[in-house]
Amino acid sequence: MGARFLGALCSCRALPFLFCAAALLVLLPGSTGSVNPGVTQQVYSPELKAAVESITTAPPVSLDSHPESKHPKNTSAPGKHTHQKAFPVLGIDYKHVRIPFEIALWILLACLMKLGFHVIPTISSIVPESCLLIVVGLLVGGLIKAVGETPPILESDVFFLFLLPPIILDAGYFLPLRQFTENLGTILIFAVLGTLWNAFFVGSLMYAVCQINGTGLQDTELLACLLFGSIISAVDPVAVLAVFEEIHINELLHILVFGESLLNDAVTVVLYHLFEEFATFDKVTFTNIILGFLSFFVVSLGGVFVGVVYGIIGAFTSRFTSHIRVIEPLFVFLYSYMAYLSAELFHLSGIMALIAAGVVMRPYVEANISHKSHTTIKYFLKMWSSVSETLIFIFLGVSTVAGKHHWNWTFVICTLLFCLIARVLGVLGLTWFINKFRIVKLTPKDQFIIAYGGLRGAIAFSLGYLLKYDHFPMRDMFLTAIITVIFFTVFVQGMTIRPLVDLLAVKKKQETKRSINEEIHTQFLDHLLTGIEDICGHYGHHHWKDKLNRFNKKYVKKCLIAGERSKEPQLIAFYHKMEMKQAIELVESGGMGKIPSAVSTVSMQNINPKTLPVERILPALSKDKEEEIRKILRTNLQKTRQRLRSYNRHTLVADPYEEAWNQMLLRRQKARQLEQKINNYLTVPTHKIDSPTMSRARIGSDPLAYDPKPDSENLPIITIDPASPQSPESVDLVNEALKGMSRLPPSPEEDEDEQGLVMRAKEPSSPGTDDVFTPGTGDSPSNQRIMRCLSDPGPRPDPDEGEPFIPKGQ
Repeated sequence: MGARFLGALCSCRALPFLFCAAALLVLLPGSTGSVNPGVTQQVYSPELKAAVESITTAPPVSLDSHPESKHPKNTSAPGKHTHQKAFPVLGIDYKHVRIPFEIALWILLACLMKLGFHVIPTISSIVPESCLLIVVGLLVGGLIKAVGETPPILESDVFFLFLLPPIILDAGYFLPLRQFTENLGTILIFAVLGTLWNAFFVGSLMYAVCQINGTGLQDTELLACLLFGSIISAVDPVAVLAVFEEIHINELLHILVFGESLLNDAVTVVLYHLFEEFATFDKVTFTNIILGFLSFFVVSLGGVFVGVVYGIIGAFTSRFTSHIRVIEPLFVFLYSYMAYLSAELFHLSGIMALIAAGVVMRPYVEANISHKSHTTIKYFLKMWSSVSETLIFIFLGVSTVAGKHHWNWTFVICTLLFCLIARVLGVLGLTWFINKFRIVKLTPKDQFIIAYGGLRGAIAFSLGYLLKYDHFPMRDMFLTAIITVIFFTVFVQGMTIRPLVDLLAVKKKQETKRSINEEIHTQFLDHLLTGIEDICGHYGHHHWKDKLNRFNKKYVKKCLIAGERSKEPQLIAFYHKMEMKQAIELVESGGMGKIPSAVSTVSMQNINPKTLPVERILPALSKDKEEEIRKILRTNLQKTRQRLRSYNRHTLVADPYEEAWNQMLLRRQKARQLEQKINNYLTVPTHKIDSPTMSRARIGSDPLAYDPKPDSENLPIITIDPASPQSPESVDLVNEALKGMSRLPPSPEEDEDEQGLVMRAKEPSSPGTDDVFTPGTGDSPSNQRIMRCLSDPGPRPDPDEGEPFIPKGQ
């Protein structure tokens, strides 16, 4: 406990030093009036652009700018003594290293703040990390301003081109594709219709508020309010990731809110550019509105197309990197970033392009690259996105202190209220419509978390910062309202969502991974549901998913996956992957002594190849034997659905017993309809039981007491109720001999159709034979069937009973 307290105290003591170091950066030689990298002052200037461009392009260094770097010329004449300058032992040239030095200091500050946040568990359990980082930014900005310097402001171009892509690439590359595709319809409805509803609801109501006398906002136009509504209505993916990953919400709610924040980028970009262009027009025509509506499809689908193209190129390139494993991760980063930049080049959705590139590229790249390259990609993306997220929240706080603000109580309070009301109404209305088509309905708790998790972040701030004073003189008021909404959603909603989730008992995320048994049963259910859809003729998402998988295995994998991996059966590939994973986990955990005795040769080679003896413990399989095993697996365990041409209902083989089953069903239906008309029930005594099986199946009279007469036409007909043959209390006996005398006996088929199931007495069987299941010479099929159906032999007769039948009522 003491050590933990001292560690927390040391971390707290280090914070003022970091703040002072950040504040004194501007006091270093040559830093007066300079601008930090990636940030700019509040007014655009040529010096600003040159400073930002100098991040990626090294400025030409002239000899005039560094006079001390000039080598002195030896101009002294022979025989003349001149004073020579002493050789500089130590010099300071801050201008030469200013930009990378300040970038490194900001990144170091961000990493130390993130480290200190996780070192103190009491803070991390109460305050979200994003809130603490914004507070750090506010403190750093305040210290910089207190020493008389101008704090840096996060520039929009730097945010969209350098800080946002790593976060989106990490989210898109490791996107849970199954949950995303299964809920794609719900995500699109929330992202498209929900964002449109929020934008127009907030924009129109804010315009109505601006027209009220006394607010001082009568000069605000409708297009400006709609533009403000489009900026403030979009859910921010950075803020959602930062908050939802800490509360560990279940997969459904996480993918719904996060998927909405990713896909609403296309709607936000279209609305932003649409209203920004309309603000410069003298008159907006109907044609302009139609073109703006069509631009949504161009921006969204165009971004997806660009991402798919770069993803396929990246996967194809990774096919030839088997000899140069070092540069494999670099191709993933470069092609993804090129997809984002290409989409931004044509004003398409860069976020959609980045997500599409990551989703398309991942399965083929992972099949081609080595395990070390895969680990490098995973942890480098996580590190890159974490640092970018930390810098974004810190600079939000710094920019809040440095920016110009125009506070209007009416505008700010109404913006906050309308954003909350629009979010709640939009989620409730859209969920009511979505639940009509969903199998797993969204409960009221889920709707509350979705509405409460609509956080705003740096995207709204950057879009508002891009507004120009010429067309939007109320830009400072817009930025003040945007920052207020961001702080409210991040601080209030972000800090209270964790206790609300615990209070409502919302299902949390499953920490343990699914077992192999669950994976196999999931794939089995997918194939089963696909077959059911094919049989029913209903082409659902399982059908199209199966078609896509078959096309992928037949054509795409052969082009994008190198070597025999594309032809390897899925079962063998999965087994090889699991062996590799188990071997690596054993090595990392140090559990070499826990290796099973029957481990495969593949896992033994990967666990400890240096300590293996010269002779292998397990004999190596020959190529013929291995090919035979592969053939067995391929023919018996793989591609079971391909044994038939298709699960089409028109190509199924006809059942030869279908007609007989239909006849039996019709007869059963008639028998049930005649149950209400049957009033008399009859049972017969049984003889000695020979076996346990015959005790439940034997039915008939004593062969010595009831010897049948040769005249079979005068035999009585026994009518039996098949619905209750096992309840002796409900069985009645009646003598129907007279009823059989009054008319001609019907045929067995006609009698069965009219009176139900019948049974006639038959000749006694010899001892040791089954008189129920052994048909006699005169038994009809109906008699054999009813003898098998009856299981209760009925009550045993009294010894003094002389008549085979007892009239009803005696």
